[in-house]
Amino acid sequence: MKILVAHNAYQQRGGEDTVVAAEPELLRARGHEVVSYRRSNDELAGRNGIRILALAAETVWSSLSYETVKNILKIERPDVAHFHNTFPLISPSTYYACAEAGVPVVQTLHNYRLLCPGATFLRDGKVCEECLGRAVPWPAVVHGCYRNSRPATLATAAMLSVHRAMGTWQKKVNLYIALTEFARKRFIEGGLPADRVVVKCNFIPNRPAPATTSRDYALFVGRLSEEKGPQLLPVAWQALRSRVPLRVVGDGPLMKTLCEEVKRYGLSSRIELKGRRPANEVAAAMTGARFLVMPSIWYEGFPMTVVEAYADGLPVIASRIGSLAEIVQDGVTGLHFNPGDAMDLAAKVEWAWTHPKEMEEMGRAARGEYEAKYTAERNYEALMRIYEIACTAGALA
Repeated sequence: MKILVAHNAYQQRGGEDTVVAAEPELLRARGHEVVSYRRSNDELAGRNGIRILALAAETVWSSLSYETVKNILKIERPDVAHFHNTFPLISPSTYYACAEAGVPVVQTLHNYRLLCPGATFLRDGKVCEECLGRAVPWPAVVHGCYRNSRPATLATAAMLSVHRAMGTWQKKVNLYIALTEFARKRFIEGGLPADRVVVKCNFIPNRPAPATTSRDYALFVGRLSEEKGPQLLPVAWQALRSRVPLRVVGDGPLMKTLCEEVKRYGLSSRIELKGRRPANEVAAAMTGARFLVMPSIWYEGFPMTVVEAYADGLPVIASRIGSLAEIVQDGVTGLHFNPGDAMDLAAKVEWAWTHPKEMEEMGRAARGEYEAKYTAERNYEALMRIYEIACTAGALA
């Protein structure tokens, strides 16, 4: 089978870019031919004035991407086109190129952009669904939800509104891939056709079972930004009775604030801010941790960090919110705490630290969850079923 994989890469690489790199390699390793169409937000560097206005129009309908994909389809003749991120440079115009060429379209929904211009369902540190189901997501424009900019949000909202009016989401995509059942339900509530939204989890390349090691600290891995919840960590740690060491791996806009909070609470001997580390060091940190902490205050897509933790037999203490409440099974593969509640987080960390045998059992269950759901082989089987369904249905008119 020949697959066209299209993705608009971000300036700051994240879990979505990791998936987009891993899936084509998985397909190639099993004998399939993969053709890539990639644009990057690095192209936006230096844009201002009239070029910003041009970008707004390009977000709605990119003639460049349309013509490029049209030519790729003519030359390569793929069996199916798999889109990941089309925002802002690829645009939904490329779906129309596929329809004209008779190539079925699969779209992975890595975030909530089709329902929320900000893509996160988060505003002012709280879950916000004001735009869910609206033909025109005007509340997002009022609040400047995308990049804290009303003009930028207006461009995003225009793209969503125009293509809702054109029927693009209903008529030009054969199958949507949601990452969790929670996300699937949200997208259906937002207007996507229920019979065309399927669930397929993310994965990581096969990883051997972890060797027995000393696990003597808690771990946070992720971007240090509000939606990930790292601001809860110093507050929770100062409330702990036990002296639980915490390693924080990652960087982002809250790094300075976290450094100040760690000093203010006198936690420098317990909380170590490691900054951004290479993948091999993150993997090593996973194998030495007793549990992973995920204090996100937004719905999350499908955090690769959880899959990596499970592969390493690492249980997860996670916010009871959105997809995390589905991926992490309370009392089985980890523990839940109330989102945004630092004191409840502290209570769960205290219990986990003082119940090592129970956490070891959860770690074994986490590894079992990885082997059952998140290996390369499981992902390949699910992906091929999706392609077969899309190809059987054929391109949409």
